Amino acid sequence: MNEDKRNTNTEQDGSLASPTGEIKADDMKVSEESLKAAEKLDKSSNTQNNSNKVIAMLVSITLVGLAIYHIYVGLFGARSAMELRAGHWLVMSSMAFLVYPFSKKSKGKTSVFDWLWVAAAVAASGYILLNWMRIAMRAGVVDQIDIVFGIIAVIVVLESARRAMGLMLPMVAGVFLLYLFFGQHIPGIMGHRGFSITRIFAFMYTGTEGIFGLAIDVSAKYIALFVLFGSLLERFGGGQLFVDLAYALTGKTRGGPAKACVVGTVLVGTMTGSAVANVVTTGPFTIPLMKKNGYSATTAGAIEAAASTGGQLSPPIMGAAAFLMAEVTGIPYSAIVIAALIPALLYFFSIFVVVDLEAAKNKIKIPEDQAQSIWKILKERGYLLVPLFVLIFFIIRGNSPFLSASYAILSVLVVDVIFSKERLQMPKKFFQAADKGMRSMISIACACACAGIIVATISLTGLGAKFSSMMLAVSGDNIMIALIMTMFASLIVGLGMPTTVVYMITATMAAPALVRMGVPMMQAHLFVFYFGCISTITPPIALSSFAGAALAGAEPNKVAVTGFRFAIIAFIVPFMFVYRPALTAEGDALLIATTLLTALIGVVFVAVATQGWLLERASGLERILALTSGLLLIAPGLLVNIVGFAIAAGIVLVQMRKRQTMRALPA
Repeated sequence: MNEDKRNTNTEQDGSLASPTGEIKADDMKVSEESLKAAEKLDKSSNTQNNSNKVIAMLVSITLVGLAIYHIYVGLFGARSAMELRAGHWLVMSSMAFLVYPFSKKSKGKTSVFDWLWVAAAVAASGYILLNWMRIAMRAGVVDQIDIVFGIIAVIVVLESARRAMGLMLPMVAGVFLLYLFFGQHIPGIMGHRGFSITRIFAFMYTGTEGIFGLAIDVSAKYIALFVLFGSLLERFGGGQLFVDLAYALTGKTRGGPAKACVVGTVLVGTMTGSAVANVVTTGPFTIPLMKKNGYSATTAGAIEAAASTGGQLSPPIMGAAAFLMAEVTGIPYSAIVIAALIPALLYFFSIFVVVDLEAAKNKIKIPEDQAQSIWKILKERGYLLVPLFVLIFFIIRGNSPFLSASYAILSVLVVDVIFSKERLQMPKKFFQAADKGMRSMISIACACACAGIIVATISLTGLGAKFSSMMLAVSGDNIMIALIMTMFASLIVGLGMPTTVVYMITATMAAPALVRMGVPMMQAHLFVFYFGCISTITPPIALSSFAGAALAGAEPNKVAVTGFRFAIIAFIVPFMFVYRPALTAEGDALLIATTLLTALIGVVFVAVATQGWLLERASGLERILALTSGLLLIAPGLLVNIVGFAIAAGIVLVQMRKRQTMRALPA
């Protein structure tokens, strides 16, 4: 188990601790067993500590070396795309067999069997690294040796993904491979003409559409640098700063600790880019604090899960799938960030309102803890915000994401040398952060390589075009039906699957159909991206909620259902920005402003419908009307907005009368 993750509640390693400095150790109710249970769901960091110190140091040095290489490539570029992809995967795949155990029984030990897997990983990636130019010069013509190494490479991908991600992902990839081999026996549109072993493994291995395709390219070019940036910022104190700022802003309000959880998780989520990792990072502090303040264990776990799930939706760092979107669509990453800003704001505003209404409904008092002054926090540690501003500046300026991330990484080191009192510890902290960041990259790289197998199958067989044709036929060119089909497809594919893989599958199979039906490219891909992200909070397999439940000591399914209810706006907004492009910042400033205003009011009344409370308890009819009002205010059209506003005004008047009646009753 990663030692940094075990020490989540300590200040010694730069991770999260009490924002006020006054919370007693007894208030931190998360037990070691609960933390371990939650960490098991965080595949990005659930790595083993090797009992052999020499091997452990070898792994750390190798990973830090890879981190430095990625910074260099980010600043100066690589000699070729294939060299970057193959070199990245060579290290990631070989380290996977030293970092992730073959089974639970072998955890902490490296056997000869593991070293054989390392040799296979090095051989498979090393061969293509040395021979890709020769294969390219022959216009893709391959020989038997190429195919042998291709078979080894595919087996390495499946086994490394099994170790790092569990059985689900390699099983799905295995089904796609079986479709490649036997799909010619399937009747109808879903069948294909059949392919030889040579054709299959040449496509998987020697080209740029399989293992070394777009997904692993994004992993090597973008994700590694952004994960490294997040790890560095957290290790140098950024995570602590974000939580402290959140508590300073909201700690003295109704339901303050829960609101601090939402705000802090937004900020920390920009560093982690993973919903479950976000829960495990912030949950050990926020969940006990919410429970201490009066929230139930189920509610505390659900709030943390719902807020953490939105981390992947939060600009400027939106998780791995956002970089894939930029590559797949050709839309600049800066444009994607801007388009995602209002939907992310609506999502977190919704959670914020839900938390406030929950506090009002359950009469949760304003906490007595005195948070630090926000100005004091900024004066002491505000310099840690500089790297985030550097990142945003270069992205908006139009620089490539990997160059922007490289400059942001350098700025973390520069501001630490200039402002930190522990500047002499900078090399040690860099080594620890780079090691931790690259360890978390292993599972992401494994997922991307496995996604390459799936995408290659879709491309080679034309499965994406076939699925799109089926969608068009079933929906009858009705965009709403097609959107609903895409939503369910994304949520089903996302059951226990990483967002990266979910997006790659739906982006190649469903999004093209939406585009053909007239949905703009940005909205179509943002739609499948959203549902890929929120699949982690959708029952029955809601990994973010399960992690929150483990930390809160609550029943997982109850937390999953509650978290789903709290995050209901995330299932509404994607439909709305397809029909209302102003929600993705398209149009003039006045249109965007009025659209945002009506949508924010709509979000409030959707929250009222889910919580059953505004000023007083809402009746069943009031909740139905509140939901109707909220949807009408978010939907496009002046007339429907006016109707929605009128219904909302009526609900407010009824609630005000209820409050007057309740206050008139004798105590």
